[in-house]
Amino acid sequence: MRKLKLTIGIVAIAFITVTAVSCKDAKKEQNTSDGNHSEMNHDNSDGHHDGESKKMAMNGDGASQAILNDYFNLKDALVADDNVKAKNLGATLAKSLGNLDVSNYSDAKKADLKDIIEDAVEHSEHISKNDIDHQREHFKILSKDVTDMVAITGTTTKLYEQFCPMFDGGSAWLSMNEEVTNPYYGSKMLKCGKVQREIN
Repeated sequence: MRKLKLTIGIVAIAFITVTAVSCKDAKKEQNTSDGNHSEMNHDNSDGHHDGESKKMAMNGDGASQAILNDYFNLKDALVADDNVKAKNLGATLAKSLGNLDVSNYSDAKKADLKDIIEDAVEHSEHISKNDIDHQREHFKILSKDVTDMVAITGTTTKLYEQFCPMFDGGSAWLSMNEEVTNPYYGSKMLKCGKVQREIN
């Protein structure tokens, strides 16, 4: 039994080491040769990259812009490893999500937005009540919800969809800045990731 525990411990340490080194290698690869890094295959099966999403309306209404502002503040709190601030901002974001008026959209888009908002509110509320590791797990799904919302509501500013290959099998998030600051690892691996696409 002692041998088994020792073996499991060694395997766990080896996995953590490989994970950290992989991200550093990905960073080096990105810095030295963007050509190599851009050949990485990302799974775009979620539909964000189809022709329809490229035709996003650019008239993002006030409520959707407020949601984006709260989302970016939350992202910055996670980048800064600030659990308490992220909790407060999770609660703020849940409220602004609840204020989104979907009445001006077609029936199909209304239904999609209601589903997206309901899911996003749930994850924002989880963020408002949990430790930072758990917050980051919910932020991954929240980021997908906000990206899906933007595909329908549009945005008045250029956004960058960024991607970290290391967190939870690969995770995306939105940013207003092209420079990568990673909300999933914060100070541990601040620059791990790359710009996946621009949304404008």
